[in-house]
Amino acid sequence: MALMLGIDLGTSGVKTIAVNPEGKILSSYSVLYDLIQPRPGWSEQSAGDWWDAVVESIRGVLSDSAVDVAEVKALSLSGQMHGSVFLDKAGEVIRNPLLWNDTRTTAQCKWITDQLGEEALIGFVGNPALEGFTAPKLIWLRDNEPENYNRVHTLMLPKDYIVYKLTGRRSTEMSDAAGSLLLDVGNRSWSAEVAKALNIDMAILPEVLEATDVVDTISSEISQLTGLSTKVKVVAGGADNACGAVGNGIVKEGIALASIGTSGVVLAHTDSMQHDRGGRIHSFNHAVPHSWYLMGVMLSAGMSLSWLKNEIIRSNYEDLNTQAAKIAPGSEGVVFLPYLYGERTPHRNPTARGNFFGLSGFHTQGHIIRSVFEGVAFGLRDSLDLIKGLGVNPSEIRVTGGGAKSQLWRQILADVFQAQVITLEADEGPAFGAALLAGVGAGIYRDIDQAVDQTIRTNGFTDPDKQNMKRYDEVYGLFRSLYQALEPQYAKAFKLFNS
Repeated sequence: MALMLGIDLGTSGVKTIAVNPEGKILSSYSVLYDLIQPRPGWSEQSAGDWWDAVVESIRGVLSDSAVDVAEVKALSLSGQMHGSVFLDKAGEVIRNPLLWNDTRTTAQCKWITDQLGEEALIGFVGNPALEGFTAPKLIWLRDNEPENYNRVHTLMLPKDYIVYKLTGRRSTEMSDAAGSLLLDVGNRSWSAEVAKALNIDMAILPEVLEATDVVDTISSEISQLTGLSTKVKVVAGGADNACGAVGNGIVKEGIALASIGTSGVVLAHTDSMQHDRGGRIHSFNHAVPHSWYLMGVMLSAGMSLSWLKNEIIRSNYEDLNTQAAKIAPGSEGVVFLPYLYGERTPHRNPTARGNFFGLSGFHTQGHIIRSVFEGVAFGLRDSLDLIKGLGVNPSEIRVTGGGAKSQLWRQILADVFQAQVITLEADEGPAFGAALLAGVGAGIYRDIDQAVDQTIRTNGFTDPDKQNMKRYDEVYGLFRSLYQALEPQYAKAFKLFNS
């Protein structure tokens, strides 16, 4: 039976899974690596650590007796978005890659916006200039390490570097390139206008493939290193959010994903390019060829509840769920704004901070806990409403991540979204999506639709409660007005306590 490997190159580590054509995960192997933080706000990793971890994780999966090495036909990668890998002419890494969560590029983001104008920039690349994106990192290198900048022969993204190591071919693919701030996401090619305005030589930008394109087969040297056959096809793969969407079946219009991990994501497939002129929501090319997705990101989703659990209440998740379930929807007037580390969607405000509003001597610990569940749901609704405002109206919402394990949180999401929410049997996300892309590239599946239909199954439904829907609609209006009232004070407070 043909097998596919899905490799997820994450921020904390790499995970490799072996999957059969029915979607059964036969083996999984993870390897952790370190984050390098030379200064506050700086975030780097060693590309060598990535490669060593990928090799170890592949060998780990292949050592499992459940995996027949001879049946592995293809592999593909999902990767952390926006990171910058600078290669010289010989293909050597010039310096440690800068990661998506590196915030040293504020000045470069302002310069990029000034060069193009924000409206024009969003029109070209679908997104505003944010510190996490790749282009500001390249400009930072030019501004601060000119000797390194002058050596740059190819600009790559993290998972594309691993593809290069596996095959020797320098390339990227559409969904990851879309997060560089250099790709014209509408026309699906590098933006000559942006490159010219920023004085970037387009020769350093690699060829752009579709996520299901075969890059090459494994070289003989890599075959000896990993244990894979030289016949194994390496498929281009996708950005982690795009692969996560594929792994959850978000591959056609009408289906959206709400994810509650450390951060929160609302993502919806669209068959046509859409973008928010205010840059409040991301527009990226999908791993599904010739399609796109809209995505809103909140920075403190599951993080809000873990902060409450670890730092304030010092309990466990089961206890938090039990206490919150005893409180009526709306937390009897307590409203939580989940901006512990600022917010991206829809406010793009790094100075915003968390707030509890409406506390009185009547309220208990349970009210505070439930308000955190609800505040995160309201934050996710911000993104969903923006997506709907662009004419994309999902009729089905699938929920994933650690937060989706809570029946209470699923019910709150259904009530706040005013829609049925659905859970899936498997929740492997990006690695699983990468495996499906490998299967399509190898011809195991006709296309991504067939891959999803054959492997992804639902296992639970939560319907909204009409009475709760009405209540939450009222509280959501209050939630929105609280941010608007507090917005002028956030910058003042930030300056007061960070000067």
